[in-house]
Amino acid sequence: AWREGFQVGLPTMFGLVACGMVVGIAMVPRGLTVMQASAMTLLVYSGSAQLASLPLIAAGAPVGVIFATAFVVNLRFVIFSALLAPHFSRLPLFQRFYLGYISGDLTTALFLQRYPRAAPERGKLSFLKGLLYPTWAAWQAGTFAGIFLGSAVPTEWQLGFAGTLAILCILVPLIINSAALCGVLVAGVVSVLAHGLPYKLGLLLAVVVGMATAIAVEETRGRRKVRHG
Repeated sequence: AWREGFQVGLPTMFGLVACGMVVGIAMVPRGLTVMQASAMTLLVYSGSAQLASLPLIAAGAPVGVIFATAFVVNLRFVIFSALLAPHFSRLPLFQRFYLGYISGDLTTALFLQRYPRAAPERGKLSFLKGLLYPTWAAWQAGTFAGIFLGSAVPTEWQLGFAGTLAILCILVPLIINSAALCGVLVAGVVSVLAHGLPYKLGLLLAVVVGMATAIAVEETRGRRKVRHG
């Protein structure tokens, strides 16, 4: 099961390395020392929160504003935790915290694609670890490479696009019905319209509205099925 998880996550690791390099390259020029940037990538382990915080750090924003911004951007992990919790609720608390730390967007999506139901299944935890450990290592390797070697990478390479492609490769297979498709489309539109909101609140709003739309469409489909037998 561990080997299967590794094989499933392997195609995404190249994009994660590239995306990590982009984050690493961005940190040092924004005023962080190499030591601070290294500590940030190990402690935060969230590219979106790091990139959202960097302009605020460079601008000398209050620490509370920086933490609030990172908090809002990372609220999506509450959703991920709620989705993973039924699968691993019997594990010790420390182990759940530990697995939560090394979980991410791609790994959560891949795990739920493999195990959509929370029923007990042999090898489920090993499969998750096969996803998480190599993915965490790939991200850290890319970020540290960006931190230490970033000045040698031409900006015209546009490495960040590789990370975007990796996320899209995971997103498309998860759009398995009309409810999921509606949720994705609405979330995309809201994220664009609300892009100008402060502290990246547009991202949170898009997530909430997209989820509400998907739930509403799913419930409407369920009621129609009941009416039509």
